[in-house]
Amino acid sequence: MDEIVEDGFDFGLETDSLSDSMGASLPNRSLCLISGGVGSGKSLVSQRLVFGLLMNGSKVVIVTTELTTRGWIEQMNSIGYHIADYIAKGRLVVISRFGTIAEPIAGVGLNDVLDSEALGEADFIIVDSASSIMDMEIGGDELFATLQKLRKFCSSGHSLLLTLDPSGTNAGLMRELRSSAEVVLDMTAQLIGGTLKRDLQVTRFLRAAGPVQTNISWRVEPGMGFIVDITAVS
Repeated sequence: MDEIVEDGFDFGLETDSLSDSMGASLPNRSLCLISGGVGSGKSLVSQRLVFGLLMNGSKVVIVTTELTTRGWIEQMNSIGYHIADYIAKGRLVVISRFGTIAEPIAGVGLNDVLDSEALGEADFIIVDSASSIMDMEIGGDELFATLQKLRKFCSSGHSLLLTLDPSGTNAGLMRELRSSAEVVLDMTAQLIGGTLKRDLQVTRFLRAAGPVQTNISWRVEPGMGFIVDITAVS
């Protein structure tokens, strides 16, 4: 198992320069957010981070609320991120709200996910998408309790990344999460001349181990994975 930096988790890959452009490692004991609307690429970026973390020795749990377990694994394979060996060795645990077939488990919330025993041994946990398992009506004491639980979870030695759709997340909770997270990435996507242009804006990145670029343009190619457009990095 590769050595993990004491205060961060390497996620670099030889096949792309994302790590070189985005802080070199993800901070330990941190709350990270990826925010963006439908189609902005939140899931693709989270999948790239999963593979990079695994390749650099971390133990990862991915919780998907949008795909079945099999669907998530197949999606990873389709972009060239083959993770079967990591699952077999217990380095990667995939948890789906739908299980292995498309039958949703009702009543699952973020607190249930954080209380799962499967998360206990993980270095890094990613919930994609967290918006669908958060209470849209949360406020007051409940909002504070949720933030407190997230912070306690991270301080216990884990890093947690949540992907969020602002339109489907309680505005007060979203605001508090953004103000307290160590890492905030904002995703945008737009059609320009018939081509989908995706950008990753690094809004906040505390405890970075390397340079952090403000804006990273990127794409994903089947079988090749994540590709940074180095001509558009700023």
